[in-house]
Amino acid sequence: MIAKASAPAKAILFGEHSVVYGEPAIAGAVNKRAYITIKESECDKSIFRAPNINFEAELLTREKKYILRKGKPGIIRYILESVYRAHDHTPIDITLTSNVPIGSGLGSSAAVTVATLAALYRYHNVRFNKKSLAHDAHMVEQAVQGVASPLDTLVSTYGGLVYLSRNKKVERFNVNFNVPFVVGYTTKHGNTGKMVKDVRHLKDKNPKIINPVITAMGNLTNYAKQAILKRDFDKVGELMNINHGFLDVIGVNTLELSRMVYNAREAGAIGSKTTGAGGGGSIIALCPGKVDEVAEAIARDDNILKIHFTRKGVSSRVYQ
Repeated sequence: MIAKASAPAKAILFGEHSVVYGEPAIAGAVNKRAYITIKESECDKSIFRAPNINFEAELLTREKKYILRKGKPGIIRYILESVYRAHDHTPIDITLTSNVPIGSGLGSSAAVTVATLAALYRYHNVRFNKKSLAHDAHMVEQAVQGVASPLDTLVSTYGGLVYLSRNKKVERFNVNFNVPFVVGYTTKHGNTGKMVKDVRHLKDKNPKIINPVITAMGNLTNYAKQAILKRDFDKVGELMNINHGFLDVIGVNTLELSRMVYNAREAGAIGSKTTGAGGGGSIIALCPGKVDEVAEAIARDDNILKIHFTRKGVSSRVYQ
């Protein structure tokens, strides 16, 4: 028996970091995916392979440890935690293929976690729905990172463009927001867990300064929600630019991220900002009518992806 599952990457438009403290956020699934295949092992060991990144490890599932065969650790922690929670420790082969750059800020860990759990549930014939899958995937991310927003795993599970309110209510946008974006990403990978901890440390040291900034980021997200519903792209772009300034204040932007943001604006993007945890990773630029120009400007120094939002969330099936 072979179980397969895939889940989309995501781009956060508004609310990264502030969502950790109960503020609203807006994010959407994008047309880049992580694919997981699980089958019975041909030997007496569980093996995880990720050919895209030249990674291979033996999984010691009971001990939640691994023996590295080749490549650099990273995404393996999410695989191990998922297997530990949803597998009976019999030997299996897990293969990951992905067109989501690891550490790019596009929620690669959430996409991999959601796809891995969905494939494991299919493999073991465990009944699940999207609500339970999103919850379980969030628990995996929280176990690995210490602190994690439910937003990434929620978007990777359900797909579409979503608004997460202050009371954690999820609203899916029914408006057509299929406008072109360019994502720029660096070779310097972001570390979500570290960045979340760094922001918390800054907030604890300077509560009277940082707490109002977090609240302002939440208010900005609510203004952005109204602009999206009205399809007011100029306003969305303006709010993206302001949001990038807030991310500067809380210390998650880098020279490379800011370079891409301003290169995008100079090339005609109406809005550009860091997306994701920062400290490396990605920026997202809203550029109707200027996709090629913005992509070319960013690509002079960095890497680019042309993306659009998609309604397709997780998918999974079993082959006998």
